[in-house]
Amino acid sequence: MHNQLPTPGADALEHSARLSARIAIEIRDAGGWLGFARFMELALFAPGLGYYSGGSRKFGPDGDFVTAPEISPLFGRALAAQVLQVMEASAPELIEVGAGTGALACDLLLELEARGCLPAQYGILELSGELRVRQAEAIQARVPHLAGRVVWLDALPENFSGCVLANEVLDVMPVQLVVWRDGAIFERGVVLDAAGEFAWQDRPAAGRLLAAAKALPVAMPEEGEYLSEICLAAQAWVAEWASRIERGALLLIDYGYPQAEYYLPSRSSGSLQCYYRHRAHPEVLLWPGLNDITSFVDFTAIATAAHDAGFSVAGYTSQASFLQNCGLLELLGSVGPSDSPAYLRAARAALRLVAPHEMGELFKVLLLTRGLDEAWLGVLRGDRTHAL
Repeated sequence: MHNQLPTPGADALEHSARLSARIAIEIRDAGGWLGFARFMELALFAPGLGYYSGGSRKFGPDGDFVTAPEISPLFGRALAAQVLQVMEASAPELIEVGAGTGALACDLLLELEARGCLPAQYGILELSGELRVRQAEAIQARVPHLAGRVVWLDALPENFSGCVLANEVLDVMPVQLVVWRDGAIFERGVVLDAAGEFAWQDRPAAGRLLAAAKALPVAMPEEGEYLSEICLAAQAWVAEWASRIERGALLLIDYGYPQAEYYLPSRSSGSLQCYYRHRAHPEVLLWPGLNDITSFVDFTAIATAAHDAGFSVAGYTSQASFLQNCGLLELLGSVGPSDSPAYLRAARAALRLVAPHEMGELFKVLLLTRGLDEAWLGVLRGDRTHAL
């Protein structure tokens, strides 16, 4: 498969080799076997070497993938309607987790300013130093008069009231790989083969992972194996926010399914995949630090962890339904005459956000609240909470 991918340059391969050596040391220190969640964490976030901390361009046409804010500013403008409602019901504070290029921050700030409801502070929680620089540059270029409201956070706040937004954050949280085979449940990890290359090896699952796997609607296969993912890190992260948000909402946007769809028998090879230069591929052990590694989100597990931690599950719907509820079509109509080049460009971009064969159905929105009881704009129609 990797023969069909663009060949990385010499500097990129050297960078990957340094990270591979770092991971190899950790495998040896762990006794020769490393759970995949730790491998994924190092591949994505190892300081100075991981995919999100190593300095390579990730977003946009010159990167490895494109997110909704890069597709159209209408995404952020529509999202602002829900953010505004949350802030009006709680406090005028906004935190964006994993702000990417800063495009969404700029779009939200401009739209909230136009609606007369700017946050007193726009916090950005970002692990990548390189992305922090890009975000600051984007804000200075597009909304310099609002730059004073933006602050970068190094950790979750102790206490918070307002709106917390995470667009495409859960999908890159490290997952455990679980295998159902031969009447038993295994955890898949990474070892070094005789040539010193990364290879897979299974061992019996144990502890919290085994308990979580047993609770899933997965039938033991009569032959072969069933491979999937469990993201204990995402569940713990959401529960942590529940302990810190006093009055407000956590708004999660990502691609995924409820459990009844996530663990279908037909999905016997899981959802884990890599993105490299806009090509999706399954070779997750290839070129650490150069690939984005993602998995689909189990929204039932997230909602359950949130509810158990004290959140109210206020709504769950498709991205298409959410954006349309938040006025996407009205915003599109304000771009200009329907036969103008600007409108046609905006309409094509908006279609990518809401079309079922694009992002509209694959991406979901989960709204979690604490201390609030409102009829939330984004889930007024098309709410699928019953499917979780």
